[in-house]
Amino acid sequence: MEIKQVIDFTQTHLKNEKTGHDFYHGERVANLASQMYLADHADAHEDSRVVAIIKTAGYLHDTIDEKICADPQKVIDEIKVLLPQVGFNELEAWDILFTIQHMSFSANIEHHYHLPLSGQYVQDADRLESLGAIGIARAFTYGGKHGNKIYDPEIKPAVLTSHDQYRNHVETTINHFYEKLFHLEDLMNTPAAKKEAERRTAYMRDFVREFMQEWNV
Repeated sequence: MEIKQVIDFTQTHLKNEKTGHDFYHGERVANLASQMYLADHADAHEDSRVVAIIKTAGYLHDTIDEKICADPQKVIDEIKVLLPQVGFNELEAWDILFTIQHMSFSANIEHHYHLPLSGQYVQDADRLESLGAIGIARAFTYGGKHGNKIYDPEIKPAVLTSHDQYRNHVETTINHFYEKLFHLEDLMNTPAAKKEAERRTAYMRDFVREFMQEWNV
């Protein structure tokens, strides 16, 4: 199934994004999610409609992200028009739209949404993008863009309890590892993601350990 329109749509909507939620992030999520789905399902085929659903949700998920999108509902309405044009039926479009509107970490702090299987792979791939070397780079890019300190021993990590608190509390980039990133490994849905999350989290813990050792000279 051809999803070039989806790719073009994503490139247009994320062309000016500079906080780590850009087109290339969407592309990596789309590719990683589909690769993990194929790894976990030996009878699946790369050209299946499920893979097209996964890739489409992967590409589109940040085009409606409130952190970078001024009018998410406007873009959702555009996606509702786009998906039938690409060739998705009503149920497939619903899976994609439900996934991209309910997969974020912030949306699941107070209520855990059960995503369709395709969405679970997209959510896992997006969370894996917050781990490992890519995750470290994205964390510091986002923190710098939003004026967060790298680290301040006087600012303690918070326990996240709500969407609004998560968006508005005072944080540092290093605290972000303790508040969110180190918890993602336990939130993975799928076998392939759980394995990869363990590897990436170990790498990230080594980085933070080295950072703190250098900080405390």
